[in-house]
Amino acid sequence: MRRCLTAGTPVMDPRNRSLFNAQFTPRIYEEYRRDLSDRLGCSFEFRLAETPLFLPDDFLRRTVRAAEEIMAQLSDPQRIERMKRAIPARWNTPEMDALPNLAQLDFAVVEQDGTLEPKLIELQGFPSLTAMQVVQRDAWNAALERLDALAGPWSCWFSGLDRESFLDLARRTIAGGCDPRQVVLMDLDPPGQKTWPDFAATKLLLGIESVDPRDLVRRGNRLYYKTVQIKRIYNRVVFDELIRKQIALPFDYTEALDLRWVPHPNWYWTWSKYSLPFLDHPAVPKTVFASDFRGADLRRSVLKPLFSFAGGGVNVDPTPADIERIPEAERHEWCIQEKIEYVPALAAPDGGVKVEIRMMFLRPDDEPRPILAQNLVRLSRGKMLGVDFNKQFTWVGSTVALHRPGAGIA
Repeated sequence: MRRCLTAGTPVMDPRNRSLFNAQFTPRIYEEYRRDLSDRLGCSFEFRLAETPLFLPDDFLRRTVRAAEEIMAQLSDPQRIERMKRAIPARWNTPEMDALPNLAQLDFAVVEQDGTLEPKLIELQGFPSLTAMQVVQRDAWNAALERLDALAGPWSCWFSGLDRESFLDLARRTIAGGCDPRQVVLMDLDPPGQKTWPDFAATKLLLGIESVDPRDLVRRGNRLYYKTVQIKRIYNRVVFDELIRKQIALPFDYTEALDLRWVPHPNWYWTWSKYSLPFLDHPAVPKTVFASDFRGADLRRSVLKPLFSFAGGGVNVDPTPADIERIPEAERHEWCIQEKIEYVPALAAPDGGVKVEIRMMFLRPDDEPRPILAQNLVRLSRGKMLGVDFNKQFTWVGSTVALHRPGAGIA
């Protein structure tokens, strides 16, 4: 017999969750995975979860409010000036804009006084799976049409957006007014990246090609792909990978080029884990730079490198000796963060699953502020949320949070 959650554990949207779990079969999952792969014309190197996350109105309202309030603090010019200290001189790119075109806020779902609440764990002034989440929502909408009482429509969008208006926002953000042929999604070896399904979705929905920067040709201060001058770079290059692999590029980030970055590379450093100590909000955990740490009790702390992806280098059980092993000159590149206790808020047929929801912001060039637009969800049963920590589990991996159009304040 399948196990249930412990009595009293708060559950995310128990009504729709019960309806889904009662009708779930392995065939439904396999058909959903096949449909998503067919829509994108590619396979997945990361795991797709067996379920969407159903968002109830009350949690939706709290998460939207927290995301928008934190974004307002991040957008404060005085805070930004202090956060810019994170930009290394080697990668300081000219003509940084006032606010990034894309940004992500990652929230853990925690329990406070018997209520599910969002708690910020990470943020990025960097793109995420902007296009793939649209197609993932489409595939789950199709799957739910076949289940009693769960037929759509379902939305993954916020700020009054629907599929059509979101795609218009994404097009204005990424391509601006340029011909898609003059825009490239730039990453190292795009077909070899785990994010390739999003690159395929970007081509499908926006007509934008994915290009390795080594395939670009420089003529003066202009870059060309084949014979076309590039006007905008949808920048997906993670500096961590670029530095680690010591890859030579046909341009230097510190040089002024005749194009627009989307988002500007400096935001990779400026809005990041480096930003957490500058924020003051109930949904933000207490965070200090390792260079400023003066305490001794680390029992409820996590030690994190500021500029790594996919959980790399994170120490969830640090000791004072771990901090002392970091060279003193490098401690400003690490932070010590209050440990967040995820609650298994999604009730799978065989027990609880931990939830992380990414609130995704987009800002076209002519918009004064980032717009909360859509979401991404990761489900986990491992010690951490990354793929490498959940390989042996089911009902984990990538998915999307769904709500009824017009629900709450979305």
